[in-house]
Amino acid sequence: MMKTIQRLLLLCTFVLFSTTALAAKPSFKLCWSIYAGWMPWDYAQQQGIVKKWADKYGINIQFVQVNDYIESVNQYTSDGFDGCTMTNMDALTIPAAGGVDSTALIVGDYSNGNDGILIKGANNLHALKGKPINLVQFSVSHYLLARALEKSGMTEKDVKVVNTADADLVAAFGTKDVQSIVTWNPLLAEAEKQPDSHLVFSSAQIPGEILDLLVVNTETLKKHPELGKALTGAWYETLRTMSGDSAKARRARTFMGQDSGTDLAGFDAQLAATHLFTTPQLTLDFVSSPQLKTTMQSVAEFSFHHGLLGDGAPSADVVGVSTPAGLWGNTGNVKLRFSDEFLKLAVANKL
Repeated sequence: MMKTIQRLLLLCTFVLFSTTALAAKPSFKLCWSIYAGWMPWDYAQQQGIVKKWADKYGINIQFVQVNDYIESVNQYTSDGFDGCTMTNMDALTIPAAGGVDSTALIVGDYSNGNDGILIKGANNLHALKGKPINLVQFSVSHYLLARALEKSGMTEKDVKVVNTADADLVAAFGTKDVQSIVTWNPLLAEAEKQPDSHLVFSSAQIPGEILDLLVVNTETLKKHPELGKALTGAWYETLRTMSGDSAKARRARTFMGQDSGTDLAGFDAQLAATHLFTTPQLTLDFVSSPQLKTTMQSVAEFSFHHGLLGDGAPSADVVGVSTPAGLWGNTGNVKLRFSDEFLKLAVANKL
């Protein structure tokens, strides 16, 4: 009887210790929204790849889908999540400009045709002169328009920007009143089906400027480098899984396509316009290049001229942006960082 009681006490102690240890396990929540370059995170979460890497480093990681993209970025900025998928421009103008020190842990890809300008009845940007054009104001679509006009010797003063919700753009382009729009896939591909529509400019003409990132709170990352290691490991394992034409890769991309509202062919079409950095070395080469610093300067200047860096921002360089190739902006207010720390570990197979 005494031995039985002792066994029960030992069992209770073990269960209590295990429960306490589990409760003490660091846990992190990150948010994502539907876009071709971010669907790998959904796959990695649902197929156990994230859990595998989280377990390796003794932590819990959960990815939460937020249907409204800007709302997901806002929730991250207000400390609702430890990390979030977003573009480089939104990383600068929302969390960084709002004072949240953030690190672009994963530079997953750049838009290489996924964003574009459509015009009915004309195939030249100069046809926009003096005309309205519908887009999501102050978004990457607005940035794309500004760059397109600049390359054509025009400015935004030559057109009239009409702010339109992304959900309404395709339907608007189907009416007689709307002759031109700027948008991104899959909306772009759908709108391009309209009769006599012409793609007059796309993000393929400004490669490397519209970046899709996984951004993590810098303080959290410094306190828990294991989070950076687990996420980096999970990301590149997922990219290896989905790349190529093996049955396994096709199944992975089919999964991502279906979860984003399309099929394998539709998803592959979106990936074709997405320049994925499929290996750690490719990503490291990109983030280490001077181009990244130049791009962020261009993005900052656009953002400043459109009032996106805050009402009190005195200049475009109010926020410091750190890259492996150097820093642009205010050295005393660095709030956006492109890190190569975990990339180097991945390249060296030390994750």
